[in-house]
Amino acid sequence: MMQFTETPPQPLHQITSFPNLFTMNKNQIQRSTTTRPWTAGFPTSKSLGNFGDTNCMEQLLVHCANAIENNDATLAQQILWVLNNIAPPDGDSNQRLTCAFLRALIARAVKSGTCKMLAAMGAAINAQYYSCNHLAVDNHKFSVIELASYVDLTPWHRFGFAAANAAVLEAVEGHSVIHIVDLSLTHCMQIPTLIDAISNRFESPPLSPRLKLTVAGAIEDIPPMLDLSYEELGSKLVNFARSRNISLDFNVIPSSHADGFNSLIEQIRMQHFVYPETSSEALVINCHMMLHHIPEDQTISSNNPYSFEESASDLRSLFLKSLRSLDPTIVILVDEDADLTSNNLVCRLKAAFNYLWIPYDTVDTFLPRGSKQRQWYEADICWKIENVIAHEGLQRVERLEPKSRWVQRMRNANFRGLNFGEEAVMEVKTMLDEHAAGWGLKKEEDDLVLTWKGHNAVFASAWLPA
Repeated sequence: MMQFTETPPQPLHQITSFPNLFTMNKNQIQRSTTTRPWTAGFPTSKSLGNFGDTNCMEQLLVHCANAIENNDATLAQQILWVLNNIAPPDGDSNQRLTCAFLRALIARAVKSGTCKMLAAMGAAINAQYYSCNHLAVDNHKFSVIELASYVDLTPWHRFGFAAANAAVLEAVEGHSVIHIVDLSLTHCMQIPTLIDAISNRFESPPLSPRLKLTVAGAIEDIPPMLDLSYEELGSKLVNFARSRNISLDFNVIPSSHADGFNSLIEQIRMQHFVYPETSSEALVINCHMMLHHIPEDQTISSNNPYSFEESASDLRSLFLKSLRSLDPTIVILVDEDADLTSNNLVCRLKAAFNYLWIPYDTVDTFLPRGSKQRQWYEADICWKIENVIAHEGLQRVERLEPKSRWVQRMRNANFRGLNFGEEAVMEVKTMLDEHAAGWGLKKEEDDLVLTWKGHNAVFASAWLPA
């Protein structure tokens, strides 16, 4: 068995009995790591009995990331070995979180080609992961019914739906035509809830407004993924609206986050130019966890992390300014409240680790171990972690920005914040009562924030042209 000694371990590709890599117990890990120089920043030997402590696992991940970036394959291999022993894929929430980062770091090493000897270790760890999670799939394609049920499991998305619907209903009061541009990660799963809300408010069919729904083309490689085309989805939504005595027109415009949804914006602009009657319709821009996929280009102030300078070529800023030029009735912005934009791998890893513990922690409250939905749920989080850690450039689409930075972006684009009223607050509180006690709601200035055990998770904000 390979052990941590002062002499370099046998190269991984020369080990003939590969499964022995994963038989080291915790006591062996403690004894062997006490002699390694890279443990200098770790807890003292007296505290190594708590090697599975969350802070220690985070430090191990940081040291491993540095080793991979420095092309130190031997050190990276040793740390990954320790991590594999203390973070089983079927362990508690923190162990499963660490296991996901472990797999992401291996994916980065293999992808970059700087630590080729780690490929075999990665294959073994992935095999171990799938053996512990026999239902696991890389990413499940949902049916509409499955996705609707999946979204309803947790307030993660429902919070934004409830807050947005209440704000939209107030903003569109008196309009006979409501044009909704839905930029949503959940493939229009909010729209049936909005249709129901509109139907309940305008109970008499002659008074019900006509709805127009415009969406960007489906993004195939970002979970959650759908197993049917948007044309088929649109047909189902039209039928659902008809059952609520509401007329709905559905339109798909092929467009991508990669260019800031440029073709979507231009087509909507053209519709307003060619058809003057559209100027009297309520234009609702609903952005639900989608805008952080748009590439960003910014400089963060070293003195104030909440202040940044927008580049003239920053696609996020250009997108928001393009929205402002459409003079929308209301813009809803819902997203996850974290900062994963750093170009430094270690900074991103720390930020992601200290944010993505939340979905792992919450899953134990609403899904049993071994259930299909739990496998799908955690596979989506693993995808996000791998995208943050293993990818760079345009492939790294999980570029979350904190609420404070989005607020500044919106103000820079000449929008002003809209305070969520009591009705919106009550809608959200009523929804949260259906879920575990750890979920909470707080107001920050005009915005609403969903919390888990007091930690910010998701924010919702509403904006009007200034």
